[in-house]
Amino acid sequence: MERLAAMDAKDKGAGAAGGSLAEEELVREGMRRAAAYLKGEQVALVTELEAAPAEKQAALRRGMFKTLARNIVLPRDEEQLGPAERAMTGMLDLAGGSGELTSFLGELKKVLEQYLSHQQQLRQQLSEQFAQEMARLEGQVAGQTGMQPTMRPEQHPKFQEEWLRVQDELNSQYGRALEQYKKQIQQFLGA
Repeated sequence: MERLAAMDAKDKGAGAAGGSLAEEELVREGMRRAAAYLKGEQVALVTELEAAPAEKQAALRRGMFKTLARNIVLPRDEEQLGPAERAMTGMLDLAGGSGELTSFLGELKKVLEQYLSHQQQLRQQLSEQFAQEMARLEGQVAGQTGMQPTMRPEQHPKFQEEWLRVQDELNSQYGRALEQYKKQIQQFLGA
């Protein structure tokens, strides 16, 4: 009887593992559908989600959210705002156009734009600081060689080191805020 009970427990464990494998496959399918949406393919996320059986919708939604959230990143330049905006539109579609989420995503977009602006402003300030040092170095080189070099602040050895430090601080600060936004969106979507 003990062996029979052990075999029964083993069978139940295998069934649970099979269920999680099926769920993981649904999550991956949701991720694929969201990736197709982001590529501009004619994918209606809500329609595809609603077409799935009710018991599969939560896993599909989770997968869709994962892919959309991964595409909302701190932008290096203006061009990277486009994919983030597309991902936010996808999240809004998943929420059925909720007004509350619309304003929340609007705030998130402002944070991303503010990050980009703040990054550009800090780089400009750093360049101005190093411009004075570069003028001094140009004078030294001109005195030694008799030639007047033209040097940009970014060429100073310490510029890149200082810029990386400033950028790390900025990324850390805005990165935490971005993760908080993503968690709140995830809760809102029930993903």
